[in-house]
Amino acid sequence: MALVQELYDELSLYTLELRDPAFIHQHVVDAYAAQHADANTKPITIVFALMGLYLHLEKGFTGKQVQRAHMRMAQHRKRWVAPPLPQRQALIGVADVLAAAPGAGRNAMIRRWCAAVWKDWDASRGQIASLAQAELDVMP
Repeated sequence: MALVQELYDELSLYTLELRDPAFIHQHVVDAYAAQHADANTKPITIVFALMGLYLHLEKGFTGKQVQRAHMRMAQHRKRWVAPPLPQRQALIGVADVLAAAPGAGRNAMIRRWCAAVWKDWDASRGQIASLAQAELDVMP
């Protein structure tokens, strides 16, 4: 797990150094959190990560818009209920993202990674879509 954390740190440095207005770094944070969630992960971490993936992949939100949505959500509730953990883990991981050439190729791989992780949580889509509507007025 230490190696995966080091790779995540490397990818985080890459995305933060981009200083892009869309803030792709948020998608990395959300994909990593959702992919590595386990029984010890706080519900808020899981819910916010899944919300970020949902908003990005299904509603076209940029990382900056997802970050703002997270800030709005943090103002509304104190206790979050995480959906059940998925039975599988995406075949794409942080190492695969880093293996892609920096720039457009790596950025596209980040999106593929997000999509693969979101697919693992497909059983929770309804819960997250309902939460987006209730908390953020985002139509499912």
